[in-house]
Amino acid sequence: MSQMIRTFRSIDDTRQALCDHQYIASDEIATTTYLSQQLGKPLLTEGPAGVGKTELAKAIAASTGRELIRLQCYEGLDETKALYEWEYAKQLLYTQLLRDKLQQTLSDAQNLTEAADRLAQEEDVFFSMRFLLQRPLLRAILSEKPTVLLVDEIDRADAEFEAFLLEVLSDFQVSVPELGTLVAVHRPLVLLTSNNTRELSEALKRRCLYLFIGYPSVEQELDVVRLKVPELSPKLARQAVELVQRLRDMELRKSPSISETLDWAHSLVALNADSLDKKTLDNTLSVLLKHETDLRKVKRQLERGSGNPGEGGDDWDQDVRRRARWN
Repeated sequence: MSQMIRTFRSIDDTRQALCDHQYIASDEIATTTYLSQQLGKPLLTEGPAGVGKTELAKAIAASTGRELIRLQCYEGLDETKALYEWEYAKQLLYTQLLRDKLQQTLSDAQNLTEAADRLAQEEDVFFSMRFLLQRPLLRAILSEKPTVLLVDEIDRADAEFEAFLLEVLSDFQVSVPELGTLVAVHRPLVLLTSNNTRELSEALKRRCLYLFIGYPSVEQELDVVRLKVPELSPKLARQAVELVQRLRDMELRKSPSISETLDWAHSLVALNADSLDKKTLDNTLSVLLKHETDLRKVKRQLERGSGNPGEGGDDWDQDVRRRARWN
């Protein structure tokens, strides 16, 4: 039995539907997602890596019952990898295999005109969808079922590909020389993500609704941890989130993202940790921090810092509440 396709009825309905699929949306995220559907415009989400941009697309697909089709962008991505590729070798093989059949079809033709007419009637055999290798963009356009098209990390692709993508997203139709113009069966919901590694064109931004997803507040991140890692004790969950929030206040090469907070929470559960003592911190900080210079800097600050985060001392609690910098 096919899954029913649903639409978001309101902002509150959008927030609840995403929450039902383990995505906690702020008012801004829920509002922009709802408007993207209502206006039929692509949603461009920017922000640091690991804050939930890709997860938003997955949650939208799951909550609406649509198939998620993902195009992962990278430097050098071109039309043949994103849209389609015509399989000439396969077409040639078909021609060779059917050569005898063609000879039978044309054998009793009275003249070249009649032979050409008969051959034209068989063109669908040699110019058909069977030779069209669909890449993500074309799959989303031709899918018989409604889809969510995720164009992930568009900032990694070249400006030329961005211009090509803009053309495709404008009318959701593609011209294939061998087949003609192919028009979208269902207009997909489109979500583009960017990690801000380069500036995107104004033309692309103008065609999209814009959403910046930054790092969450303590309470928002704590809600995510409670939802995704319910087996972590409430006290330890708060201690972990507050420590991560303080790490983001430091000038690090790479601040820990929400995904790394969740990895750390799962690690604490796997280690049966009941507090953030010095040993636990020393052994697990590398789950949060992915550069050796960041690890050294944080460990120095922990040694010099006020109170022990694992013990929840008064100085530590006051510092967390003030969100004071460690520098």
